Amino acid sequence: MPEDVLFEFERRMDRAEIADYLRTVADSLERGDPISLEAGGESVTMTPPSRPTFEIKAERETSSSAPEGPGELGLEFELEWEEGEDRSDDGELTID
Repeated sequence: MPEDVLFEFERRMDRAEIADYLRTVADSLERGDPISLEAGGESVTMTPPSRPTFEIKAERETSSSAPEGPGELGLEFELEWEEGEDRSDDGELTID
């Protein structure tokens, strides 16, 4: 399925700043409020359903020319849902 990027933002920040943004998203999710993103003249507002799919990915990216060398580490959090659909799946996750 082709991807249409509605909003994108990337910048180095202190961990405390990142935590503040994540807390704001978490608070909106908990209340069931829409989540609005705005930066650089771009904006988007989305309202996740009550049970979106939650994906966490921890990855290490390496250069194809030096696959055993040092890489870039990443931690991605993603919420996904079908437009107009509110589905439920079961499963457990622990984050320490």
